[in-house]
Amino acid sequence: MSQKNYTLQEIARTVEATFLCCADENESISHILLDSRQVHTGSGTLFFAIEGIQHDGHDFIPTLIESGIRNFVVSKNLKINKNLGSVLNVLKVDDSIKALQKLAAFHRSQFTFPLIGITGSNGKTIVKEWLFQLLDKRYNIVRSPKSYNSQIGVPLSVWQIKAEHSLGIIEAGISKPGEMERLEKVIRPDIGILTNIGYAHAEGFQNSKQKLREKLHLFANSEVLICPADDPLIQDVVEEFKQERKKSLKKPLLIFNWGKSAKASVKIEQIKTENTRTAIALKHNGNNYQFNIPFSDKASIENAISCATCGIYLQAADEVFLKSFEQLSTVAMRLELKDAVNQCSLINDSYNSDLGSLKIALDFLKQQQQHSKRTLILSDILQSGMSDKTLLNEVVRLVKDSDLQKFIGIGPVLYKNRDLFKELKAAQFFYKDTEAFLNAIQQLSFYDESILLKGARNFHFEKISRLLERKFHETVFEINLNAVSHNLAAVRNHLGDKTKIMAMVKAFSYGSGAFEIASMLQFQHVDYLSVAFVDEGIALRNAGITLPVMVMNPEENSFESLLHYKLEPEIYSFRLLRKFSALLDEKLPAQKLPIHIKIDTGMHRLGFLPHEIDVLAREIKNQKSWKVASVFSHLSSSEDPKDDAFTEQQIEKFKNAAGQLESLLGYSTLKHLLNSAGTLRFPQGKFDMVRVGLVLYGIDITGVLANQLEPVGQLKTSISQIKTLEKGASIGYNRKARADKKLRVATIAIGYADGYRRAFGNKKAYVLVRDKKAAVIGNVCMDMCMIDVTNIPEASEGDEVLLFGKSLPVEHLAKWAETIPYEILTGIGERVKRVYFKE
Repeated sequence: MSQKNYTLQEIARTVEATFLCCADENESISHILLDSRQVHTGSGTLFFAIEGIQHDGHDFIPTLIESGIRNFVVSKNLKINKNLGSVLNVLKVDDSIKALQKLAAFHRSQFTFPLIGITGSNGKTIVKEWLFQLLDKRYNIVRSPKSYNSQIGVPLSVWQIKAEHSLGIIEAGISKPGEMERLEKVIRPDIGILTNIGYAHAEGFQNSKQKLREKLHLFANSEVLICPADDPLIQDVVEEFKQERKKSLKKPLLIFNWGKSAKASVKIEQIKTENTRTAIALKHNGNNYQFNIPFSDKASIENAISCATCGIYLQAADEVFLKSFEQLSTVAMRLELKDAVNQCSLINDSYNSDLGSLKIALDFLKQQQQHSKRTLILSDILQSGMSDKTLLNEVVRLVKDSDLQKFIGIGPVLYKNRDLFKELKAAQFFYKDTEAFLNAIQQLSFYDESILLKGARNFHFEKISRLLERKFHETVFEINLNAVSHNLAAVRNHLGDKTKIMAMVKAFSYGSGAFEIASMLQFQHVDYLSVAFVDEGIALRNAGITLPVMVMNPEENSFESLLHYKLEPEIYSFRLLRKFSALLDEKLPAQKLPIHIKIDTGMHRLGFLPHEIDVLAREIKNQKSWKVASVFSHLSSSEDPKDDAFTEQQIEKFKNAAGQLESLLGYSTLKHLLNSAGTLRFPQGKFDMVRVGLVLYGIDITGVLANQLEPVGQLKTSISQIKTLEKGASIGYNRKARADKKLRVATIAIGYADGYRRAFGNKKAYVLVRDKKAAVIGNVCMDMCMIDVTNIPEASEGDEVLLFGKSLPVEHLAKWAETIPYEILTGIGERVKRVYFKE
C-alpha cells in the first residue's frame, strides 16, 4: 500500500509540537486515531487527543496505552509515569484539531493530481458519490468517506490520499464563520463545486448571503468554480468573490456555471421527466450532451447537472460517461441496523466498498454489544488502485483488529487470495460470487450474532440483505442513532458543567428500542441508565450493556434476578426496604449493594416523605450490605410555568431532605431531581445528576432547546391500494366517513394495533404523501386506515407515507389525540419493524 509515512520528528515540526516524552522520534506513522473505541493497531498509529463537547480524548489515553498505542498528540500537560515515559512518544500542541489539520494540509501538499472540493447547503455527498460512480473507470479516485465534511472529517478524508490516486473528491461543510478558511488550507481544491445555497435557515450565520460568502472561501485558490447560473444570490456573491480574488491573486478564477440562462457556460436545453426517469439535454461550445437519470425529483436533477458540468470541464463527458448516468444509484449515506433471522442483527452498508468506509463500518460493528459474535460479509473492493495483495493485506489488518468470529469473502479476488486470511482467528468462508454464496447460505449457521454486510454495488448484496433480514409488514419505525448522540450533546452543552446524566431507557426506550439506544448512550459515556422493571435491565445486560442501571420498580419476585444481573434498585417505601434487607442478609452479607432512595417532595406517587428521614436513616445504617448510591425525587409539573412556585418549593424540600439524609448517614451520595423539562428550565436544581428521557429523543415540550434538537424517529408506512369513490360512498367501519364528492382514497398499512390511534380517524389527523398532507378518513382499523389523496394526483400504490418525523412532528399527533408525546412513542407496537441507522 503506497501510504506516505512520516516520522514523529517530521510531524512535530509540521504541527509545531514539542515532545513531552520521546522514546523514538524516528518512528514511522501511517495511521491516525481519534476515538479509542475504533478499530486500531498499535504499530504506526498516532492518537490525537481532542477536547470535545461530549468527551475529552485525554481521558482515554490510559486505556489506549493498555491496548498498545504508544504515540500521542495532546493539548494538555500530562503526568507521565517514568517507566512509561521510556516507551511513549507524546507531542504537545496548543490545539489538537488545528494540529490534525496542519498535518493533513502537509500531506495534501505532497500530491499534484487534481482535487475537487465540494460545498453547498445540500447535495454535497450526493454529488461526490455520483461523480465517483461516473468517473471511477477513468480515474483512481480518493474521496471523503460517507459525509466526512467537518473540521475533523476533512483532514481524515485528506489523510487517505495515496500515491496511486489520480483524482480527489472532498466535501466540506461549515456551521459558523471562519471554519471554511481552515478547511481550504487542508483541501486546496483545484476544482470547486458549489451545489446550492439553502434559504430556509442559516444557523450560525447572519443570513444566507453571509453563509454563501463563507462557503466560497473554499475556492480561494481554485482554478475553476462550477455552480448554478440561475440563482441571483449565487451569481451576485460569486461575482463579488471573483473580483475580490482578482485583486489578491494573479491567477483568475474561471466561473463555469450551468443553467437556463443564456450566459451560462453549460446551457440547459431540455429537462423532460416521465414517471421516475428524467431526460436531460445540455449544450456547451456548440457541443450537445444528452443523458438520462433514474430520478425525477428536482434535487436529483440539479445534482446530476452539477456532475455533468464537472465532466464537461474535465473533458471526460464522452459516450461512456453520459451512458453511466442511467446507472446512478441512490446514495445510502447511513449504516442501517436491522433485526435479522435467528435472533441476529444486520448492519447493512452495501452501497460501496473501499478501505475508508470499511473501517467506519467495522468501527460501528465493534460498538454493537447486543451479540457476543460478530460476522463480516465482504465483497471484493474494486478500483482501489493497489495490487490485490497490498489491498488485501490492509483488509486483513483491519479485520484482525475487529474481533470477528466469522469472515465471509465474496468475489474472485478474495477467493483467489484466500490464503492471505489464514492468520485470522475467525472462521473463514470464500465464494467466487454472490450467487455461489446464496446457494451455500443454508449450510452456514447464523445465530445470535451481529452481521455486517459490506459490498460494492456490482455484487448486488441487496439479495443477501433480503434473505437475512427479519420479515415484518410494511410499517417501519426508523431511528437515527446520530440524532440521539446530537441531542445528548445539546443537553450536555446546556448543562455547561460536570453534571452527570442518567438516561431514561424505560418502556423500550420510549418505543425506540432498548438495547440499540442504550448501546449508543453507553458509547457516548452517559453515567447511568434507568429502566422501569428488572426484566428491562436484564435485557440490557444480555445485550452487553455494562453501565450502572437503576430499576425504578423492583418487584419483590425479581429481587434475586436484580442481584444476579448487578442492577440497582430504587427504594421508595419501608416495606420494600425491609423486604430487601431480609434478602441481603441472606445473599450479600459482605457486599455493598448500591441502592437509590426516593423522596416524595410533592408528586405524591412513590417515595419517603421528608418527616420520615430520621427513621429511614436509622434503618439504612442498620443494614451493612448496602450503600446509598443516590437520593432523588421527581418534579410533578416542571414544564408548566404556572406551577413554577410549586416546583421551586419541591427543589427546596429535596435539598433539605437529601442534606438531612446525608448528614445522618455520614457520607455523601449523588443527588438528582430534574427530568427533561426540569433540566432545561431549572438550572438551580441540577445537583449532581439529571435524569433525561424525552429530550434525548428530540422532543422539548418547554421550547428551550427545541431549535437545537433533532427528531430521533420517523414512523413510515406505504400505500397498499388506491380507489376512486363516487359521491355518497361510505368509508370504513360504521360508515363514519361519506364521500361528499368524487374522492381518491388510499389504504395504508398501519392501524391501532401498531399504535396509530383510533383518535386520529375522521379527519382528526393527517399524514404526508409526497410531502403533501392527506387527511385520515373514516375510523382507524386494527391493521390499516384510509387517507384522502384526492389532491395528490401523483400518489400511487407503494408510495411511502410519513406518519410522524422531521416534517410532521410527533407533538402534532399528541395534540390530535389529546395526550402527550410520551404516550405516542411508547405506544408504537413491537410488531412494527425498527430500523436503526447511523450517518
